[in-house]
Amino acid sequence: MRLLTNIKEMKAWSERVRREGARIGFVPTMGYFHEGHLALMRRAKELADKVVVSIFVNPIQFGPGEDFKTYPRDLERDARMAEEVGVDVLFFPTAEEMYPPSFQTFVEVTELSKPLCGAKRPGHFRGVATVVLKLFNIVSPHLAVFGLKDYQQYLVIKQMVRDLNLEVEIVGHPIVREEDGLAMSSRNTYLSPAERQSARCLYQALCLAQKRIKEGVQEVAVLKEELERFILAHPFTKIDYVEFCDPETLAPVARVEQETLLALAVFVGRARLIDNTILKP
Repeated sequence: MRLLTNIKEMKAWSERVRREGARIGFVPTMGYFHEGHLALMRRAKELADKVVVSIFVNPIQFGPGEDFKTYPRDLERDARMAEEVGVDVLFFPTAEEMYPPSFQTFVEVTELSKPLCGAKRPGHFRGVATVVLKLFNIVSPHLAVFGLKDYQQYLVIKQMVRDLNLEVEIVGHPIVREEDGLAMSSRNTYLSPAERQSARCLYQALCLAQKRIKEGVQEVAVLKEELERFILAHPFTKIDYVEFCDPETLAPVARVEQETLLALAVFVGRARLIDNTILKP
């Protein structure tokens, strides 16, 4: 596995590999790998001849008071894990090269960025879309794999690719969970043992919603009240949002009469955790 830290070197590698006729699969990450990341890498390896993984804790997708400075980082550990999975290139650019002092261009997917995390974290998806487009231009992948835990991000990136006529296939990968259902996340490392127990309530709330729908409850107002009560019964929790949406447009729905996205964002201690599922009536 090669470790590249320079944009020019990364572009040269991709140009050479493309000339040789190989397909490049790409997994953009912020690092501090867990099994969820490794699953994305394995999927990229199944679909492509060469796999590039980027590690870049993107400063422009973090807001004031968020965890940019404390986000976990361990390049040596990540490099070892990526190499074990069979990644060909680990791309580790600097913020100074990605965003030089003269940088002034941003990408915004207007409507899909408005609800859910977009409403709670203003500017977040502008930062995400901008860095992903830059990475696509640098790495030149044929396909890129994104985890569906960040479901809104997946939709935003798919829309950007469509709108800007990018030649990149976007592949979604199902959420990878711990044995007790907690969605794997680098931010899980923030949880104390007691908070880790409470964090299970996110997945349990998703299961409760599906159970109640199977029992015939369709009114979102009723379901939402029940889920919020369930989550808040667990210590250390503070709800950021519980929303029921159209899975393509993210428009809110009043009744669960067809497939519906249930998206959660909950603070457990200082960790802001997200999770989601597609409810089936």
